[in-house]
Amino acid sequence: MSRQSASTGDEPASTLVDRVGEHDEALAREVAELEAALESSREETSELTSKLARVRADFSNYKERAKRKREEIRERASEALVEKVVPVRNDLLRALDQEEGSDIRPGVESTLEKFDQVLTEEGVDPIRPEPGDEVDPNRHQVMLRVESEQPNGTIHEVYEPGYEMGDRVLTEAQVTVSADDDA
Repeated sequence: MSRQSASTGDEPASTLVDRVGEHDEALAREVAELEAALESSREETSELTSKLARVRADFSNYKERAKRKREEIRERASEALVEKVVPVRNDLLRALDQEEGSDIRPGVESTLEKFDQVLTEEGVDPIRPEPGDEVDPNRHQVMLRVESEQPNGTIHEVYEPGYEMGDRVLTEAQVTVSADDDA
């Protein structure tokens, strides 16, 4: 096939070949640009992947350090509480070492005062409702309903005090509640 026959219409064959050549060069330049952009994207992806791996490692290390710090704080808090409670325990041991028949009540009362002081220093407050108070299901555990002179459904007696620390109830006060005679 001659160049003349490859042309269409009245366009000279050399012009068509030149145009195809130019098109091939433009296409080659475009492919080269796309390959360069692809390589740049690959390098950026590799760099970002590496950064992500470092950030993950840093975060993992941070979490481990924070966990160790929390454990250390918990241990120190426990140590401080034990240091406060041990003398109270020692006072109780001394009370039990008293001769049989001796009046240990004053020693036990003194020990209870020390123990209450430790609880107060730790921010623990007793929950001691008064007879006639309304029952608070968040702070009181009803143990029994009894006939009482108190209004129906109110606290008759505190069986055992509860304790709270800040806004958190540690143990509910155990109470008896007045019941209506007609119930």
